[in-house]
Amino acid sequence: MSDEMNKEDAEIQGEATPGEQSQDSETATVEEKTCEQRLADKDEEIRQLKDRLLRLAAESENARKRIEREKAEGIAYANENILRSLLAVGDSLDLAIQHSEGDVAPQALLEGIRMTRKVFLDVLARHGCVPFESQGKVFDPNFHEAMLQQESEEFAENCIMQEYQKGYMLNDRLLRPAMVVVSKGTKGG
Repeated sequence: MSDEMNKEDAEIQGEATPGEQSQDSETATVEEKTCEQRLADKDEEIRQLKDRLLRLAAESENARKRIEREKAEGIAYANENILRSLLAVGDSLDLAIQHSEGDVAPQALLEGIRMTRKVFLDVLARHGCVPFESQGKVFDPNFHEAMLQQESEEFAENCIMQEYQKGYMLNDRLLRPAMVVVSKGTKGG
């Protein structure tokens, strides 16, 4: 009966009885083990995430280096196709020189030079570079560079009378403006 009174007194006072105290300590021990296990699991997860992060960082760095290397190679060899094509022009010039060293009529030499020029312009055209005509057109500062102005009765004012140097387009972009002589009209008109 004394145990029962102790239990009742303990319950009234809010204290745990000896049996309940051992259950509480077992529950606390289980909870501690569960907490420790959860902590260990989280530590392992953190370790795995750190490892994964390091691997991703290394892969990213390797990809960046590979892209830089490929870009440098691309820049270094970007002109390879056009240069290979221009070798045909050099070959034509070599033939013209060889033929001019013999007894060649000036007309034949001139024809050889014209053929070489045609080969050269064909190579440029294959790579998107084409000349544009300026003579007789209206002067446009976006495509022409005026070398001088002259009076002319034949050409209207601000019209291109003569082309000193051809202008070239690369695809749809101006590569080099044409150097031209522009008409400023006549003195009386």
